[in-house]
Amino acid sequence: MIVAFHHVLLAAPAGSEPRLREFYAGILGLTEVPKPPELAKRGGVWFRGPGVELHLGIEEGFEPPQKAHFAFLVDNLDELAQLIPGAIPDDLFPGYRRIYVKDPVGNRIELLQPV
Repeated sequence: MIVAFHHVLLAAPAGSEPRLREFYAGILGLTEVPKPPELAKRGGVWFRGPGVELHLGIEEGFEPPQKAHFAFLVDNLDELAQLIPGAIPDDLFPGYRRIYVKDPVGNRIELLQPV
């Protein structure tokens, strides 16, 4: 039986960790957590926030997915829309305001705020 959701892993290209830190910690406000030493050798970066853990792993030949995405609930949608270039608003999900954005390597992210 599943008792909780632990983490999501997204792929990223080699050398993208500084840009990922700027985006996920600097803009979205997640906290970077240290990777276990053996896993740190592979590159990538891990983040954590309230009820959320996100791992970004290095993938050779990385290509960002076009439709696949995850969604974060936020309390500052308007502020984030101003901070993230290319934010696309969408009002098709009843009860929520939302935007779609891309992280610095092209991973698609949905940001939702309850109305």
